[in-house]
Amino acid sequence: MIVFNSIILKKEQSASIVLMLMLFSFAILCIRVSITKTWYYLFLVWNIFLAIIPYLITMYLLDRKKLNKIGFGFVFLIWLAFLPNAPYIITDLYHLSRSTFQNIWIDTLVISTFAITGMFLFYFSLFQMKNLLLVYFNRKTAQAIIIITIFLSAFGVYIGRFLRYNSWEILSKPFQIFKAIFNMITKPISNQEVWLFTFSLSLCLWLGYFVFNKLKN
Repeated sequence: MIVFNSIILKKEQSASIVLMLMLFSFAILCIRVSITKTWYYLFLVWNIFLAIIPYLITMYLLDRKKLNKIGFGFVFLIWLAFLPNAPYIITDLYHLSRSTFQNIWIDTLVISTFAITGMFLFYFSLFQMKNLLLVYFNRKTAQAIIIITIFLSAFGVYIGRFLRYNSWEILSKPFQIFKAIFNMITKPISNQEVWLFTFSLSLCLWLGYFVFNKLKN
């Protein structure tokens, strides 16, 4: 009962933090709209909507009884497909190149608050999934899956930012995505920027995971 109450408490705490960060992000965006009289960064609302999907999936799974491995594996793949949307928001910082001298401060605040919210969603969902994996696998296997997931998330960010594919296009354009991924894997030398980006972002995400894990403990 103590363990169960502890899990519920952590879920409630993460949900309250996510809600607070989202409200603050929306407030900063509204301030930007009132200053610039434009809705240019409204796309961040859509990005944060996509980022919250994996978090909602793990929250939902924590409330359900244990699924069989096939059912859990299917949900895991859906979760994995949407997970890169959370750290993806960091790459929206490139939009600052279009900012003016007068608006650079508010634009930086807008993107940064949304990016921070996305990162919290990423790590909260990642740790929740790790708890779920421990139901089906031993600790070493669960940890290995999480490490691979971080790498795949970084790779997914590259696909989303530079190849401009969305999560749902795995179903609508599977052959195009598979062809692009196959080309990057089989021709690593001509796609060095892909793997440089992926490994660099993976290291950053892993460092964040390490810090979050220490704080959690």
